[in-house]
Amino acid sequence: MQTATPEQRKAPRPRADALRNRERIVTAAREMFVEHGPDVPLDEIARRAGVGNATVYRNFPDRDALVREVVCSVMDRTARAAEKALAETGDAFEALEHFVHVSADERISALCPMVSSTFDQYHPDLEAARERVERLIAEVMGRAKAAGQLRPDVGLGDLMVAVAQLSRPPAGTQCLRGDRFVHRHLQLFLDGLRAPARSALPGTAVTMEDLRRPCE
Repeated sequence: MQTATPEQRKAPRPRADALRNRERIVTAAREMFVEHGPDVPLDEIARRAGVGNATVYRNFPDRDALVREVVCSVMDRTARAAEKALAETGDAFEALEHFVHVSADERISALCPMVSSTFDQYHPDLEAARERVERLIAEVMGRAKAAGQLRPDVGLGDLMVAVAQLSRPPAGTQCLRGDRFVHRHLQLFLDGLRAPARSALPGTAVTMEDLRRPCE
């Protein structure tokens, strides 16, 4: 009888309970990173997730791996929200609105600063998740402009800056009462994006490249 080579063997699928544990860890980590910042003790994350410390380290060998997974999972969910809205309605501006409000619910403004402050922002997993979000939202914005729904003088960078600024407080902020105003203010901003525009914006549309350019 011929023995299967390593290439022929299939990697075992993770057990359902192992997948559930991983999801609980990521959910608990996201909540605690938002509440306390990226330096929250991992044993506190394990406690909130209802798992042992060993389970956390089995899934994520270090803090950077866990932070990266949390940020990637948030970006994936926001992208899926926009895709779902676009598929269900075909309305590009409605998909854009859905992305903005889901991003606020996911606290993307509190999590994304961790990318540059805690680990390699050029990690392949992170870059892939970021590129997917940016590509999708750029496509949605392009379709909304082509349909005459979105004012032509705004760029993807404008949108991302506004979402980050309006969906604060950031990680570490103790008072979260401002959360009740977030969606109200985001909708005011979204209404200001609609065409026809009532005024001309100063400067030029902001791109993601503009945001990544080092300060001079």
